[in-house]
Amino acid sequence: MDIDASNKTAVEKMMSARPMLKGVAVARDVIPGMKNNLFLHAGPPIEWKRMSGPLRGAIIGAAIFEGLAKDEKSATAMVERGEIEFAPCHEHNTVGPMAGVTSPSMKVYVVENVTHGNKAYSNLNEGYGKVLRYGAYSEDVLKRLRWMNDVLGVVLTDALAQSDGIDMRTLIAEAMHMGDEGHNRNKAGSILFLKLLAPSIVKVAKTDVASEVLKFIGDNALSVLNPVMATCKAMTDAAHGVDGSTLVTAMARNGTDFGIRVSGLVGKWFTAPAEIPKGLWFPGYSDADANPDIGDSAITETAGIGGFAMAAAPAIVTFIGGTPKDAMNATLEMYEITTAEHTTFTIPSLGFRGTPTGIDIRKVVELGITPLINTGVAHKNAGVGQIGAGLVRPPMKIFEAALEAYAEKYLS
Repeated sequence: MDIDASNKTAVEKMMSARPMLKGVAVARDVIPGMKNNLFLHAGPPIEWKRMSGPLRGAIIGAAIFEGLAKDEKSATAMVERGEIEFAPCHEHNTVGPMAGVTSPSMKVYVVENVTHGNKAYSNLNEGYGKVLRYGAYSEDVLKRLRWMNDVLGVVLTDALAQSDGIDMRTLIAEAMHMGDEGHNRNKAGSILFLKLLAPSIVKVAKTDVASEVLKFIGDNALSVLNPVMATCKAMTDAAHGVDGSTLVTAMARNGTDFGIRVSGLVGKWFTAPAEIPKGLWFPGYSDADANPDIGDSAITETAGIGGFAMAAAPAIVTFIGGTPKDAMNATLEMYEITTAEHTTFTIPSLGFRGTPTGIDIRKVVELGITPLINTGVAHKNAGVGQIGAGLVRPPMKIFEAALEAYAEKYLS
């Protein structure tokens, strides 16, 4: 087995992928395997009794949003009777931030990798504050979700139908040259996103509706995060399933476990307990309040941006802690465990060097360096919301377990 050749094939598929945001649609109509009682969640597989507070809260909220339950008590009873099924977003070509819950009626972004033909999906971003992705399900949260589905989602559907789609790879590359890293800092990307959508939104919506939609997108610096995540999912899925490859094609957390998938080990998750990120806390909070790491957003690092591109976004340290030099060093360290430098995502401060791309489990284990992820931190109780941001690394044992499984499959 020529492992290096397999990895070269996988990483080239990842970098040559050209994801286009083609539309917005109802989850059950487009996500493979979606059905009326299936709720998708972030991270590796997990059962209800092991779910964290934010994930449980998001599921309860989604059940009420779907009209399956009227309150927390009835939603919990449905789950305990087995009437609601769960599956990882990743196993259905989907990603979701934080709790990541995607239910059948929700509108989702549809991203198509026109190079390889695969598609990926992500729900719409709610903005800041008390939101479903942090486990909140009060009436104001549900009201916002309904508006997003019935107004925002419809306008975005019609607006994107007016175009040939948005080239998300180009958008990310440009945003990185404007100070974004694509995971926690998306200010430039969200402005570019709004710029590209605005003319079509004005065409398809009445003035008052268009104004409301434009304001909602413009006020939310995370607006572009969800389609960026779907973009990275489309890229990494293109690299998944390459025989003999040791490249990581997903890193994901459900608030209890951290899991990875490896290109040459299709159908397997490698998991260990998720850790609490280290960084900056919002006033009044500490690590004692924090939930372990949660969300599918580490798909950004898997694709070569996010924490791997912090050298492009020195201002990120005002949010996650550290210094601009730390951001530079983070990117430089990630070159040690990757197989390529991205051909599209480049870093001006490094002489337009491509971002480190293609995590190799062999290098992680050999060098003792795990991937660095920058992330938001959720309160351990449902509905409180974000309480800080910082850096986190996956447990080394999942890479060791993956390497052992690889050796058993290919080298024994």
